[in-house]
Amino acid sequence: MKAKVLAALAATMAVSATCAFAANPFVDVPTDSWAYKSVVELADAGIIQGVDGEYFQGQRNITRYEAAEMVAKAMAHMDKASVEQRALINKLADEYADELNNLGVRVSNLENKVGNIKFTGDARLRYRYMHGSEGKENDNSWDYRIRLRGQAQVNDRTTVTVGLTTDNQNFGSNGTTTDTNEDGDVFADIINVDYNFGSPNWKLSLGREAGWMLGGPRSYGYQYGDVFDRAQLQYSNDKFAVTAGYGKFKEADAFFAGDADLDGVKTGYGMIEGFFGNGSAVGVYYNDFTRAGGEGRLNGDATEYLDADDLWGAYASVNIGSKWNILANYEKVSKDGVSMNTDKDVNDPEVWIGKVTYGKAIMAQPKSWDIWVEYLDAEDGAFLGGSTNSWRFGQMDNITSWGAGVDYVFAKNAMFSVMQSFATDTKRSQDDSYADKEQTRAQFVFAF
Repeated sequence: MKAKVLAALAATMAVSATCAFAANPFVDVPTDSWAYKSVVELADAGIIQGVDGEYFQGQRNITRYEAAEMVAKAMAHMDKASVEQRALINKLADEYADELNNLGVRVSNLENKVGNIKFTGDARLRYRYMHGSEGKENDNSWDYRIRLRGQAQVNDRTTVTVGLTTDNQNFGSNGTTTDTNEDGDVFADIINVDYNFGSPNWKLSLGREAGWMLGGPRSYGYQYGDVFDRAQLQYSNDKFAVTAGYGKFKEADAFFAGDADLDGVKTGYGMIEGFFGNGSAVGVYYNDFTRAGGEGRLNGDATEYLDADDLWGAYASVNIGSKWNILANYEKVSKDGVSMNTDKDVNDPEVWIGKVTYGKAIMAQPKSWDIWVEYLDAEDGAFLGGSTNSWRFGQMDNITSWGAGVDYVFAKNAMFSVMQSFATDTKRSQDDSYADKEQTRAQFVFAF
């Protein structure tokens, strides 16, 4: 086993996060290396010592006893590891049980370290404004959301996660509104069971996921990125991942009264992704939609329904050096009908998205930051409606638009972000009421 492979695996344990700016202990690990941060953190935590205290020698094969010694040191940091990280340490301990016993490390009772519950959460205060949207933003510009998560390692194969959220609560004079639950009650946005079949490569996920993204977590998240009930099977390793599942969308965040949404729509989906050593990834994905009831849903004075049969997309996320990321995302929706925006015919609309990011804002690392710029070209009818993982809201298709933003971690677990669209242009319009509208968003996010 090569040292850099085991170091990358051990880095996922995140057993120490106190050394983001520690000095580099090894002369043969350049600061622009993809593994630099992980190597420094592991050395600072005492998990690795290098060769002769000066060289890392990332290409050198290591012995099983050297690997076992690293696992033993990781076991000493179990109190700092999360539930998933403790499970990974236990698996490594089983793999190197003989060597660990020879080192004098007791591994027979590791099971009593399983079963702990870890609680996390976050709070967000958000401001959204769309210029020229006939005053609606004056009532609904400010909102907040608070979420609490609990995760329990039931055994070495099963993890259970439960989450509660207030959803988005408005401060507006027109009363409290939310995305998912119209009565404004706190509700469970995560009720999920993960089962690994005894192998870290295979994972079955059942239940509700709060942040499920159509296109996966590495895509832009143009169509959807919110509450989703599903059954999903995934095989993954450090080279590729294959995902398949079936589920139902639960969100319905329509900014304009006439917007259709995905709430209640069912979909079968599949995804194939490839990963590269520097953190880059490419992927293709497909969704086959089941229309809601076939006859449409009543929404106010208009009958709304999802008139899309399926969707396929592709993305590429490429890291250049340690600071730059370039993301490209393409999607095509298979549908024929009349646009709800313009009352004009649409035929298999497409969307192209490009985004360039410099830096990386890390919640646990004060003063870390990033800056980004993006370009969106969406044909009329390309956006299916409902919630989205994008920062944008309201007018999401029938436009070309630029956007830019900054994320800054001003204290540990506290981040401020601001986003702004510009040069937005409507592709085709039904009347003057559907004019070009720029969007502004700013928010504080606190993690705990």
